[in-house]
Amino acid sequence: MACCGGGRGEGAAAAAATESEAYLEGEAVREARELVAELCRHFYGQGWVTGTGGSITVKANDPALPLADQLIVMSPSGVQKERMVAEDMYVLSADGKVLSSPAYLMKGAGAVIHSHGMETCIATMLDPGAKEFRITHMEMIKGIKGHGYRDELVVPIIENTPYEYELTNSLAEAIAAYPKATAVLVRNHGIYVWGDSWINAKTQAECYHYLFDAAIKLYQLGIDWTTPEHGPINSAKRPRSVLSSSIPNGCADAKSSKHCVVLDIEGTTTPISFVTDVMFPYARDNVRKHLTLTYSSDETKEDIKLLRIQVEEDLKNGIVGSVPIPPDDADKEEVINALVANVESMIKADRKITSLKQLQGHIWRTGFESKELQGVVFDDVPEALKHWNASGMKVYIYSSGSREAQRLLFGNTAYGDLRQYLCGFFDTTTGNKRETRSYFEISQSLGVDSPAQILFITDVFQEAVAAKSAGFEVIISIRPGNAPLPENHGFRTIKSFSEI
Repeated sequence: MACCGGGRGEGAAAAAATESEAYLEGEAVREARELVAELCRHFYGQGWVTGTGGSITVKANDPALPLADQLIVMSPSGVQKERMVAEDMYVLSADGKVLSSPAYLMKGAGAVIHSHGMETCIATMLDPGAKEFRITHMEMIKGIKGHGYRDELVVPIIENTPYEYELTNSLAEAIAAYPKATAVLVRNHGIYVWGDSWINAKTQAECYHYLFDAAIKLYQLGIDWTTPEHGPINSAKRPRSVLSSSIPNGCADAKSSKHCVVLDIEGTTTPISFVTDVMFPYARDNVRKHLTLTYSSDETKEDIKLLRIQVEEDLKNGIVGSVPIPPDDADKEEVINALVANVESMIKADRKITSLKQLQGHIWRTGFESKELQGVVFDDVPEALKHWNASGMKVYIYSSGSREAQRLLFGNTAYGDLRQYLCGFFDTTTGNKRETRSYFEISQSLGVDSPAQILFITDVFQEAVAAKSAGFEVIISIRPGNAPLPENHGFRTIKSFSEI
């Protein structure tokens, strides 16, 4: 019997080896080889892989295998890219020790493009001390995964090394430190861009090169590409950057030591009553209508997917008010009824969870577009935003409401569109507002030399404690309707932004 067992084991091993060889010699690898060769020729024409530099890696797509187990096809280095053919490509195992492996293993990437485009090198030279490249309010930002026109795009910069294989550790560290990034710049060298497919990676690479080229041209014109208004750069030798020790735009208060201001919304910029008495009821009263009208849209399908995940977790944890959601193939009305019941329970409990906040944001968007809703801010807020903006201070929002909801609120106020004074938005996808690590993540995203260069203003004591623990300077906002603070809380308080 032992002999028979050994025979079966040998047979299984032989079958596996045959299957592996078939994959290596099969259609998927052949197509990936041809694709990489074609892309090399195309990118050579773009000037991204000239002088034998640059590289492209693509996973050989086999639907029968998980992405992490698929083979990698890679163009060799030191070869004329414009003359490459399919047979020139390397094929590596999924765990092969190659330079692009950090992106594949940590990002679930389906393709990685390594470019030596001139603009990628110069972009890292604009500010020699910068650890990040930043740009905002440019249309092509929309081509980068997870970003919109008004978002601030942040690309980490790592230092070059004599040999490319020595970059592996710093690449992996940058990818881990910037979980939302889809590219890493290497100073005086080039860029690595990845995507879930070669099409996505190519599209993003084209957008990145466009944005770097735009920043270089704006720099030459003396225009600041890092701010929403794109005003003049303070110094031709020192471009505006939150990493710089100087205050930008030439009109900043030289005595100011803060580079960034991060604002809470509810109870800080906006009355709590507006959120509890207007925004929440509107979402609650319109959730059924919204789900019914948009049920088949990709956006609502994604909302429902997130709600399913949250409700499943709630049911396991015995959260009161949670009810099972029927499967997708169930009757539409049954699914919507269950969704409405869960959402109403979540709103009643004022839960700060991404699934709820994302759906609320989509419902509120309809309300703002139809003029049924108008954003409300305290009277001192617009003037403070204008003052900070004129002083070269970057202002961000961090709220439990979704980023879309934040944009809607500040974009539709009685004072007009206030988003022109804001550089970015953070929500619960960054982390819980009462956890220190969330503020650490924000400080990493803003790229300051020290968290102490960030001023955070909130009305919630627990948030103030978490931000202070992360090294932020903190001020607590005292507004009508805010919850009382503990005695001897130890924080500076204000009743108006004019006091700052």
